[in-house]
Amino acid sequence: MEIVFITSNKGKVEEAQKYLGNLGVRVVQKKFEYPEIQANELEKVVEFALNWLKNKIDKPFFIDDSGLFIEALNGFPGVYSAYVYKTLGNDGILKLMDEIEDRRAYFKSVIGYYDGKVHIFTGVVKGEIIFEKRGTMGFGFDPIFVPNGFKKTFAEMTTEEKNRISHRGKALRMFSKWLKENLI
Repeated sequence: MEIVFITSNKGKVEEAQKYLGNLGVRVVQKKFEYPEIQANELEKVVEFALNWLKNKIDKPFFIDDSGLFIEALNGFPGVYSAYVYKTLGNDGILKLMDEIEDRRAYFKSVIGYYDGKVHIFTGVVKGEIIFEKRGTMGFGFDPIFVPNGFKKTFAEMTTEEKNRISHRGKALRMFSKWLKENLI
């Protein structure tokens, strides 16, 4: 079975292949621009994109959207995480958090799969924003986020360590389980 992953991020494709390859699924990357609506929930953003793409992709496909949600900032940057990272970066988020004691945050990943119907899989990992950047692995906000129960940031973890507990890993495990139970 072959499933198309609509993304420009090769690292995401490799991660997805690790989860879905065990089922005999081949993940094929396709770069395809699609609109991202400015909704307050990742699930709505993903569902809109799936419906926009459904007549443009001729095979079953999936997309992924993720965000960092900071409790003290009312969930900001949330659905705007990619834009905020590009414009403010980790230093900007740390500056926003400068005088804030409540450092609780979570990463959320939503995978949307389309096979004639919309299927949504969500993964969340809770943690906190630290006071300075640490680590060089990963990408995005990884250097400022420590998941609950750990002392390392995502950026200080190996890819394997991070994938075992990450929001995307959780969503991919749910997707993989659903595929196994429903299609394979």
